[in-house]
Amino acid sequence: MLTTAEIIKKVRLLEIKSKKLTSDLFTGEYHSAFKGKGMSFKEVREYAAGDDIRFIDWNVSARFGHPFSKVFEEERELTVMLLVDISASSLFGTVYARKKDLITEIAAVLSFSAVNNGDKIGVIFYSDKVEAYVPPKKGRQHALYIVRELLSKQPKGKGTQVSAALRFFDNATRQKSIAFILSDFLDANYETALRVAAKKHDVIGIKIYDKMDMQLPDAGLLQAQDAESGDTKWVDSGSEFVRNQYQQEFFRVTDYSTQTFKKAGSELLHLRTDEDYVKVLQKFFISRNR
Repeated sequence: MLTTAEIIKKVRLLEIKSKKLTSDLFTGEYHSAFKGKGMSFKEVREYAAGDDIRFIDWNVSARFGHPFSKVFEEERELTVMLLVDISASSLFGTVYARKKDLITEIAAVLSFSAVNNGDKIGVIFYSDKVEAYVPPKKGRQHALYIVRELLSKQPKGKGTQVSAALRFFDNATRQKSIAFILSDFLDANYETALRVAAKKHDVIGIKIYDKMDMQLPDAGLLQAQDAESGDTKWVDSGSEFVRNQYQQEFFRVTDYSTQTFKKAGSELLHLRTDEDYVKVLQKFFISRNR
């Protein structure tokens, strides 16, 4: 557990780092990646040559005896929701950082990107159940509060249930929002919840994994503990067959999440703990703008 002084120090460091990234790299990219998705009705005016006939307001036209068009404007303000996995498996990490550390940094960057853009940002913390909900609001103070929560939130549940977070999000959020799910996605049975949420919202998954999630080192007999169930067992990492099975299981779980997001029409980014998340996010924002 971090002390209050340590949390304040880390919040400050994350704010400085996030602000720099947001202003140097993400302002234009973030803005154009997500703007112009929604249109809201502004007014009616007399029909002019070239207006789209689909937007003729027939009621007003009938009242005045000649055609009127509806005028729409781009909705500038967005609501961004972060669905943050704080289950026990996020505490794993062998190279640069734990998965949780990377999730926290990315969530901080997205929070400051949102508030710098005048958008609302909210968070759903989840394990095998929803652990906490921070309703979306604007402003730097709110972003700082979110970062404090990211650093200090401890789960009561041990497992991972993406579907619980998605269902909560779908019920709690009325208007169309952008949702980033930050998780290692060591889970199953969330395809229905994702499909339902993705019908209404713009959902993006960010799958964080460690090198050792994918490859078991050749280190002889190891005692391994499942962080979520607490079960321990001996694993012969010296066996090529065992190492191969371990890798196949990682590919199976990864393939499930990739296919599930694809079927829902959503995007899933893959990010290893020793990779530069800045480049991955930038590439994603830029590809969105095309």
